Amino acid sequence: MKTLTVFLDRDGTINIDTGYLADPAQLCLIDGAAGAIRRLNEAGIKVIVVSNQSGVGRGFFTYADAMAVNERLVELLAASGARLDGIYYCPHLPDDGCRCRKPATGLVMDAAREHAIEIKRSCMVGDKASDIRLARNLGIKAILVLTGNGREELKKSTSAPDYVANDLADAVQWILTQG
Repeated sequence: MKTLTVFLDRDGTINIDTGYLADPAQLCLIDGAAGAIRRLNEAGIKVIVVSNQSGVGRGFFTYADAMAVNERLVELLAASGARLDGIYYCPHLPDDGCRCRKPATGLVMDAAREHAIEIKRSCMVGDKASDIRLARNLGIKAILVLTGNGREELKKSTSAPDYVANDLADAVQWILTQG
C-alpha cells in the first residue's frame, strides 16, 4: 500500500547547516527536529531525506565521508526515537546536468520506486528555493522552514511555498493538520 511521505532536505532543515559537512562529529540536530520526525513516524508517514551534497563532486569530501555523516544523522535521530525511511543524495556539481540534483526530481523518483511512494500524496520540506522548486516540479505541497537559509530564501524566492514554518516541528504540525 502506498502511504503519505514527507521528503526532507537535510542541512538547514534537520541539522545545522555548517556548509559542506564532512565530519560526522560536527553534525548537530536543530532543536525539535528529532521530535518532529518521531511525530511523523508515529503517524505512519514515511520520512525520506533528499539532499544536494555537491561537496563530493567538488572534492571537499568523499562518498565515504557523506555516508558517515548520514549514518551519524540516523544515530542521533534514533537516540530520540526517530527514524528515516531512506536517505538519497546528489553528489554532483550544479552544472553537471544530472537528473538527481534538486530541483530535478531524480532523487524523489528513485525513492518512490524503492519505497512504494505515491508522490501526489507527498510533500517537501526544506530551507532553500531548490526545495520549493522540487515540490513544484513534482506537483506536491512545498513547506519552507526558516531555519538554515530559509529566511534569506524567502526574501529572494520567486516560487512561493504552500506554508512557511518556523522550523521542522512547525512544518510537521502543519502537515499533520492537513489531513
